[in-house]
Parts: sequence; structure tokens; C-alpha cells
Amino acid sequence: MIPNQEAPQTIDAYIAAFPDDVQTILQHIRRTIHEIAPEATEAIAYGMPTFRLHGNLVHFAGFKNHIGFYPVPSGMAAFQEELSAYKQGKGSARFPLDKPIPYDLIQRIVRFRVEENRAAAAAKGKH
Repeated sequence: MIPNQEAPQTIDAYIAAFPDDVQTILQHIRRTIHEIAPEATEAIAYGMPTFRLHGNLVHFAGFKNHIGFYPVPSGMAAFQEELSAYKQGKGSARFPLDKPIPYDLIQRIVRFRVEENRAAAAAKGKH
């Protein structure tokens, strides 16, 4: 998040706080998530854009030199080999801004998380 800024209340406000080139990337990630999970709802959680579908689906965030993508530990584990090319934190991958953003990988991870959350909801009797 950009320092010395008031915490945004919407994803639009969050994205608007970044330089134009980063805004373009963040909007592309947002659209990518919506394409895979059109029924997911948007929120700001943990100070970053969050998509929810039967619970948290994925989060993403902009930083000075990278985009953080947070698909929860199961999303990280399922794509461990492909994500190994990127720096990682606890439950997150860092996509450097000076390299192409792996939108196709983001798409596959989101699809995995949608299926995972739907299965968990169905097991609990929620549809």
C-alpha cells in the first residue's frame, strides 16, 4: 500500500492511489478474477482488495516493486511448482513489476480456489 494514505474503503479507491502503470495491472488482475468468479463479491480486507465467494477467495495488493497475490495456503500449495519462480511470503507470491504479470497463472489459481470454496460450501450444506 502507498504510505501516508488513508486506508481505502473500496477497490476502486485502492487502485486509484497507485501510478497509472500499476493501476493498469491491478485492474487487469481484478478483471481476470471477475472473469473466473463473476459471482464473487469485492471488499477491502487486511487493507487490500479481496474477493469473496463462500469465504475469502483471493487477495491482491500493489507495492513499489511488485504485486502481491494471496490465494491462501491451499492455492499456494496447489501451484507450488509454477509459483517457485517468484519470491514468496506466507501465503503469497510476489510478481515483480519489471517482468510480465502471469495473468494465466492467476486465472488458473482463481479457478482452483473457486472450485475449492464451492466444494467446502457444498460439504457444509451451503449452495
